[in-house]
Amino acid sequence: MIKTYQKRPYYLNKIRPFIGSDLIKVLIGQRRVGKSYILWQLMDEIKKKDKKANIVYINKEENEFDEIVSHKDLISYAEEKIIKKEKNYLFIDEIQEIENFEKALRHLAAKKIFDIYCTGSNARLLSSEIATGLSGRYLEIPIHSLSFKEFLQFHNLKAGEETLLKYIRYGGLPFLSNLKLNDEIAYGYLRSIYNTIVLKDVVARFNIRNINFLNRLLEYVADNIGSLVSAKKISDFLKSQKTQTTPNKILDYLSYLCSSFIIREVNRADVKGKKIFEINEKYYFEDLGLRNSLVGYKATDISQMLENLVYSHLLRLGFKIHVGQLENKEIDFVAEKEGKRMYIQVAYLISNQAIKDREFGNLLEIRDNYQKIVVSMDKLIGDDYKGVKHYHILDFLLNDNLLN
Repeated sequence: MIKTYQKRPYYLNKIRPFIGSDLIKVLIGQRRVGKSYILWQLMDEIKKKDKKANIVYINKEENEFDEIVSHKDLISYAEEKIIKKEKNYLFIDEIQEIENFEKALRHLAAKKIFDIYCTGSNARLLSSEIATGLSGRYLEIPIHSLSFKEFLQFHNLKAGEETLLKYIRYGGLPFLSNLKLNDEIAYGYLRSIYNTIVLKDVVARFNIRNINFLNRLLEYVADNIGSLVSAKKISDFLKSQKTQTTPNKILDYLSYLCSSFIIREVNRADVKGKKIFEINEKYYFEDLGLRNSLVGYKATDISQMLENLVYSHLLRLGFKIHVGQLENKEIDFVAEKEGKRMYIQVAYLISNQAIKDREFGNLLEIRDNYQKIVVSMDKLIGDDYKGVKHYHILDFLLNDNLLN
């Protein structure tokens, strides 16, 4: 198989130390974020080191593998491809399309014949089945749409405000680098991806009949990025739009959408006591281009989209993220990693003293020594303010070492 692609070394560097190990490497993420290309990148790396390596590749999105529908089919196919006295590698794309796949992975892993890699696009199915059937035997690697740094690389662009606005407008799905970046072409492609995700990973997977309601719900989330929402609040809004439903159904549908990775849920946590609140979450999109293809790009939404960008960057870097609650004040993000913590506020512009007092002041009320950051689009960034660091959004998105 000969494939051309742009490399994504960030992910390869994460996986490389585990090549050849007994752990099953599971790449998870939304459809079309580039999981297959990372598999091909891994295959090429393996072949460079061992030209005799036997690579078995199964892609459940291709017709030639339609007959592999169950774990027994997978075991039979894989074992037929074994080459004795050589190192055998098994790569499976969209493994959730194979019924009881975890049984096959457990069987094949136990025999220690294959070094196994797979991808999946459904969080609920993967987490429940793999965690139950393969506890302690797998490594999960989240794959995301392109970071801003990768976006510049894929589109051969230089960092600047104009390219940042392109990134905000069209998002980071890798295939866009093959298309002209205008609304008609890019959003036409993105709408087709949106429909695929909704139909394959939500409607078909969870037997949903009311597709119109699902779309209305996702539009509501898209219009309320960064706002605290509750199932009751959404239910009341939909009732005002002549759509009747219950808060429980809304919660179910939101969980289905999160399982497809198209949106992400962020819970609130008390900054002082670390208590997790079970109501009033925030939701963000995996990819802003998909969000904009759904409800349109509006310059008036720039604050919401900047907040989504900051969240996505933190997520890619492996932070555990909450919305902070400090008495009656809100901290946009509390991000934790490697035993360290950061507090982050996001604003479009620090245009007056009142905004400065709010954004910096909220952080200054947190009485600990962890890093505190304000991110905005102000062109002229001043010095740190009373120990709170001030980032331009461009500098923030290009920084992969925020803890340093």
